Formats: sequence, C-alpha cells, structure tokens
Amino acid sequence: MFDIQAISCEHSENIQAKIDGKTKPLGALGELELLAKQIAQIQLKSISADAQNNTEKNSEYQLKLTSPHLTVFAGDHGVASEGVSIAPSDVTSQMVANFANGGAAINVFCRQFGWQLSVVDTGILHPSAASPSVINQRLGSITNPINQQAAMTQAQVEQGFEFAKQHIANVSRTGCNIVAFGEMGIGNTTIASAIMAAIMKVPASDAVGRGTGVSDDVVKKKQHVIEQALALHSENLIDAKDILRCLGGFELVQITAAMLAAAENNMIIIVDGFICTAAAMLAIELNANVKGYMVFAHCSGEQGHQKMLQWLNVKPLLNLGLRLGEGTGAALALPILQAAVAFYNDMASFADAEVTDVT
Repeated sequence: MFDIQAISCEHSENIQAKIDGKTKPLGALGELELLAKQIAQIQLKSISADAQNNTEKNSEYQLKLTSPHLTVFAGDHGVASEGVSIAPSDVTSQMVANFANGGAAINVFCRQFGWQLSVVDTGILHPSAASPSVINQRLGSITNPINQQAAMTQAQVEQGFEFAKQHIANVSRTGCNIVAFGEMGIGNTTIASAIMAAIMKVPASDAVGRGTGVSDDVVKKKQHVIEQALALHSENLIDAKDILRCLGGFELVQITAAMLAAAENNMIIIVDGFICTAAAMLAIELNANVKGYMVFAHCSGEQGHQKMLQWLNVKPLLNLGLRLGEGTGAALALPILQAAVAFYNDMASFADAEVTDVT
C-alpha cells in the first residue's frame, strides 16, 4: 500500500565531507551534524555528488524545510471505561473543541514556530462538540475495550489507512516537506503501553506509566487491563495491522498510516512522544524503510518511552520531561531542524572563508 524508497547511503561520504569542511572543529556541532546528515540523505538522495558539493552556488540543491504541518488526530477509547485515566472520555471532545478554538498548548507552540495545524476527528464520542474546522475522518464513535474484544474491525483499520493517505496527499499539495503528528484521546497511554508490550515482548509492568498523572492504584489497573488484553489476543499479535485491530485506537491507526504516507512522499517525519512512538514502531513493522525519514523529537516523562527509544536505537533531540501529548514535543523540535538545515546550507567552508583548516 505504501511505496517507500529507502534512504540511500550512496552520497553519505560526500555529505559528511561537506559538514566536516565547515569552519569548525570536527563534530563541534554535535547532534546537529547527525541531524543535518539525515536531512541531506532524505532530500539529496537522487542528486549527484558534484551537485551536493555546490549547494551554496545552486539553491536547487540546498536543504529546505517548507510549510511545516502538524496534525492532531483525536479518538476515544473504550478502555477508558475501565478506570485507566484521571479523566472521562468526554474530555477528548472538549479538548478537540479547545484545539479548534486555538486555546491548547499545541496551538500556542504552532503559532510560535510557524507550524500549519490541522485537527482530525478519527472517532470521538461527542463529535457535535467539535468545530466545523475539524476534519472528519471518523471510523466510529469509540473503540471497544481491548480487554474484552478487539478494539475495531479490519475494515476500520483499512479505512483509517485510506483516510490518512488522503490527508497526507492533501498536505503534500501545499508544498509541505516536513510533518509531525499529535494525538488526543483519553485512555490512549494504556493503548500505547499495550502496543509497546505486544511489539517488544515485555510485561505490562515495563510498559505502563502514569500517563497524565494517575495514582498507584490506577497504574495497577492499567497493568491488569493490558495483561488481560495481551492474553485475550495472544494468537493475533504478530502482524502490525492485527495489533492495531486488537489493541489500537482510531487515532493510532491514522497516525501509523500517515507516517508511512509521509515517507512515501519523501517528507521528514518528526515523531512526538510515547503514543506517537508506538505508532512509529507499528509503521516500522509494516515498512522498515520509513525509519530513515523519522526524527525523534523528545524523550517524554512516560516511563516506557525511554525503553521504546532504546529498542528502536534512536536518540531524541530533547529531554524536557514532557508528558502532555498533542504533538507538543514535536512542535518544539522544529527550530533545531531549522538550525541543522541553516548551518548545512549557509555556514562557510574553510576554503570559502580562507580560514586555515584545523581538521
């Protein structure tokens, strides 16, 4: 369903030489250098080495971040009725209305850093609370409780993939080449923990955290619910789409597919926190080539997130103790990517500046 071109290492030596030739000691810009190299591998993979060496002279071959777009996908979860969150499902719809009215943290950060923001209703309990500006990609009103039955049908998973692919096609037509995704859905840290446990083959106790700040009793409840779900669906937790069908959420389905569609469109994908990383893990399971397009924004305050990042063998850009979701960590990471692109494009080389090469 998704034709994703693998990131090529064909020009890696040339890209690295360009970075090393800047007026600085080798490696002095630390993680920014690795980030610039990754972006260059994504954007310059079909360009000759000679052209890459002359990016200052030819703007066609400069790295670019154009029309950054962040989409918040919202969906409700039947598992919330099991008492796994401090808030009722009604809050999902209320927060979607808040997004539409511009009052949430993600709205503030998107305005601050220049993100275009869209909000998608993938299946919230009270859609009437949402603004007409919210995009309707509903797969239902709420998923089934995962400890009692499969979260959704295979048809809903496939429809979610189609919705997400079309959404990314629409975003791509604006000229966008960098995307991020956020989520809203009461109970979705439980869902992400279940997905983590299923993919990484770890016990629920390793995957469950406090989410929005729940008590010890609720943490134990979350663990128990996930253990029940893993046992119930044990024979079907092999394929990533079946994991989504049995354990997922409407928003997780569409984030997973949106990541795959973004990579297919040669976009940089900024991965947010715990829940979006669960979607990233599923996307990688479905097509390993997608990983090369992913930049992991931050390590969240959710205890399982660091384990996810270690399992994926990736290093996040930020570690601010965030645990809000909404895509807030991804939004905050944009200036770092902009800095990486700027130094790659505009910083003088030793030869250009007539500075003695100290490397």
